Amino acid sequence: MRRRLDARKPAGGLNGRGLSAGSGERVGSAACVEERPETRFPPRALRRVVTDISKDAFLDALESVGRPLATADQVARELECTQAAAAEALAELADRGEVARADVENDPVVWYPRDWLELTDRERVVAFPDRRELVVDQPSQFTRARLSRFAHLADTTRAGSYRYVVREEDVWAAPFDSLEELLDAVEAVLPRDCPGLLDWVREQWTRATRFRLRTHDDGYVVLEAANESLLGNVAEQHLADDVLRAPISDTEAWVAERKVAELKRSLYEAGYPVRDDRDLESGEPLDVDLHLELRDYQADWVERFADAGSGVLVGPPGSGKTVAAMGVLEHVGGETLVLVPSRELAAQWRDELLANTSLDRDQVGEYHGGEKRLRPVTIATYQTAGMDRHRHVFDDREWGLVVYDEAHHLPADVARRSADLQSKHRLALTATPVREDDLERDIYTLVGRPIGTDWDALFDAGYVAEPTVEIRYVPWADDDAREEYAAESGHTRRRLAAENPAKDDEVAHLLAQHDDKQALVFVDYLDQGERLADRLDAPFVSGETRHAEREALFDRFRTGALDALVVSRIGDEGIDLPDAELAVVASGLGGSRRQGAQRAGRTMRPAGKSLLFVLATRGTGEEDDARRRMRHLSAKGVRVTESGSERA
Repeated sequence: MRRRLDARKPAGGLNGRGLSAGSGERVGSAACVEERPETRFPPRALRRVVTDISKDAFLDALESVGRPLATADQVARELECTQAAAAEALAELADRGEVARADVENDPVVWYPRDWLELTDRERVVAFPDRRELVVDQPSQFTRARLSRFAHLADTTRAGSYRYVVREEDVWAAPFDSLEELLDAVEAVLPRDCPGLLDWVREQWTRATRFRLRTHDDGYVVLEAANESLLGNVAEQHLADDVLRAPISDTEAWVAERKVAELKRSLYEAGYPVRDDRDLESGEPLDVDLHLELRDYQADWVERFADAGSGVLVGPPGSGKTVAAMGVLEHVGGETLVLVPSRELAAQWRDELLANTSLDRDQVGEYHGGEKRLRPVTIATYQTAGMDRHRHVFDDREWGLVVYDEAHHLPADVARRSADLQSKHRLALTATPVREDDLERDIYTLVGRPIGTDWDALFDAGYVAEPTVEIRYVPWADDDAREEYAAESGHTRRRLAAENPAKDDEVAHLLAQHDDKQALVFVDYLDQGERLADRLDAPFVSGETRHAEREALFDRFRTGALDALVVSRIGDEGIDLPDAELAVVASGLGGSRRQGAQRAGRTMRPAGKSLLFVLATRGTGEEDDARRRMRHLSAKGVRVTESGSERA
């Protein structure tokens, strides 16, 4: 397949690669492996005349040729221009000292880079369309952030290779308003024409528009199919008998009350996500004025929610998702239920609402194990809302808006029961919808499609400080510790690696090295937490810490009265620690990718240079666990580096 020049793409392509400014064209960065034998050449009349070739475009051509040097004719073939035009452009590069030339006997001139290393440390994209995979060597943050919008990061290597898979659910949940925008985003990272992959993406996008829910003039819910066959051969075959009450037409059916969530989930699993265009309830009226000015992207989130009526707001920690949610509350203007995973987060929501809206204390209530007050705006924990003895309290009230904070909890059995509130406006908030059981699709099924801004855009705009993330490999404290590890197996072996005493010294060293920053130290084991707390002269907060004491310590940390906190898994989410500029993960690498991103998120704030260090014992399973845990951050465009302990 010949290299494609696409006038729709900006000059320079990804990260400045491609033809030089002024050409308006782009050359991809590596071969596209079509996995079929034929090679297709465009008609000569369609080939463009190229007279201005950048050094990066020349290096791309060398990669496609498969040799470290090439003739002007070979370069012309790869760039789809005339040999004369290629020779002229290469001569200009040589005059500027960017490439070199040599005369040989069989061909007048061959061209090669002056610095051979330029061929080894470059971004390369190789596509395998039949497997719907993209393998990227040395990707830039920009490329990784773009890929995260429509592809799933499946694997990484120490050498800097990333393997992405484009799955059905990635296309269905892609944050684009049109198929054209999605295809442009896919083509922007493809090295060459890959029509098979683009056709598959187009097909999946189309499947996501085959069914829709709407409200009938008489008030009941209607499932509408794109054609008669879809209603009879797909919907009726995959839905339980009690989901559809009766047909209305050849393409429409009456949906039973309280069966909307089941319908959505069943059709999603059958490969047909359902578009929800129902008229949602607004609940009892509630006048709310927001006292904050929304940032441009937050205002865009609210506007997009207003158009859709439901959605999942995805953005990095520190991007102001809670503020945007209050903007949605103001827009809906109805009584609101906010569901959160913990009492601490419930208290924070109450304080934020009282400080930043016109709501008064009599209008905001909490409903959980410590307090049970239903008010026009009620903040409840997932656990309490899911209990049978409390469920009627929430079902009986005419909520206009349901907010699911830390929405990755939603697919859990106890939380899913609350998702039956399908007739309401629904908003989910999360930085990391990924779950190890791959049930993040339920979040989009039960709540709505993603609404959000790419992480890299917020980094570039200065709204969120991109963290410096480093995996640091720590040696064993001594030979005895290493031998004890080698003699054990299973959980005991993992725990020995996690509690490696040498990590204590490394944590103390890092905090001393960055003594101007407030620090969080994360651990998974109580003994290790207490040991580190003594070593650092810092409080240790765990699940055994009394609620009042825990809240007091968090308040002292927020106000700067404490320089450091050692925190168990209780600090992974739902706790607002805006001044945490340094985080050290001492143990807990066997946890989830989401947990890793949550801990990194504790340092993502608008100002300051934030740091995250992940400690892994060298020569143990923690090395692979650390890379796996940081994979989600890499997929979002955050650069993750690896190094040995400075004290080794």
